[in-house]
Amino acid sequence: RLVALHDLDCPWRPGDLAQRKGRIERQGNQNPLVHVYRYVTEGTFDAYLWQTVENKQKFISQIMTSKSPMRSCDDVDETALSFAEIKALCAGDPRIKERMDLDVEVSRLRLMKADHQSKQYRLEDQLLKYFPEEIEKHKGFIKGFESDLEVLAAHPHPEDGFAGMEIRGDLLTDKENAGAALLDACKEVKTSDPVQIGSYRGYAMSVEFSAWKQEYTLLLKGQMTHRATLGTDPRGNLTRIDNALTQMPQRLEAAKAQLDNLYQQQAAAKEEVGKPFLYEEELTSKNARLVELDTLLNIDGKGQAHTESVVAKSTRPSVLDNLKRPVQPRSTDKKPKQHEEVR
Repeated sequence: RLVALHDLDCPWRPGDLAQRKGRIERQGNQNPLVHVYRYVTEGTFDAYLWQTVENKQKFISQIMTSKSPMRSCDDVDETALSFAEIKALCAGDPRIKERMDLDVEVSRLRLMKADHQSKQYRLEDQLLKYFPEEIEKHKGFIKGFESDLEVLAAHPHPEDGFAGMEIRGDLLTDKENAGAALLDACKEVKTSDPVQIGSYRGYAMSVEFSAWKQEYTLLLKGQMTHRATLGTDPRGNLTRIDNALTQMPQRLEAAKAQLDNLYQQQAAAKEEVGKPFLYEEELTSKNARLVELDTLLNIDGKGQAHTESVVAKSTRPSVLDNLKRPVQPRSTDKKPKQHEEVR
């Protein structure tokens, strides 16, 4: 029945904060809406504590992320950013909050620019190599299918008959005999390399064996290669072979559609290549402001301040400054007791 969580201090580990929050954000809580309050004191040691938690969370996020490992990580996740905001708020200088926001925004824009440049390089490579090669390849597919369809039309089955199959030099005009002879020829093939066994309807006929699948595949070779997986039924194998040949019109149409798609992609790539980064002006202005803030705050390129502490707007004395203040040496003269006389 918890409704609110109050964090009065900052622990040393991000997991401790997550554990605290997990006591109220849980399935057993009957309240659908809860509040988490975190208290900080401006210009105190709280800034250092939250900075420590932020740095630890960054390393944890790099390990726990699902992305591929990288040499560097410029972005932080939502949890680490929340810690950084609290650190900046309790530091007392609004420029630190502005610099932190600019740092995240500039990093995001740089990633977007790098992605844009990578896309441009990829488009240039596709226009130079991929599209010309794929277009020529599919033109060859279309030409090959058209040629094979002409061969198929020149070797039709007679009406209610069988065109005949040549196996091992014998021309077989009976389906039963041709199917049985085909199975006998397959039994002699023990390798995955195609072995030519005859011809059928104007195409060279080869067989290969897959030891992994334990099955035979028949290849009909014209300008293109047409495949049919063989079974144990002699007549069924002949039907499968004819089905593989009758699928050529569909394969021809698919090749034509793919060629049209390649032309469209090539035209779209030509329009996109050479386009500038849309947010270049925003990146330049924000990066200039970030450099200016780094100079004003005396921060190097890694975001580390060279000053020992940040001066808060408040005039209240800092606890950290009091701890750093040197201790005054004690006097060696003994203070006289009240009953002693000073001479």
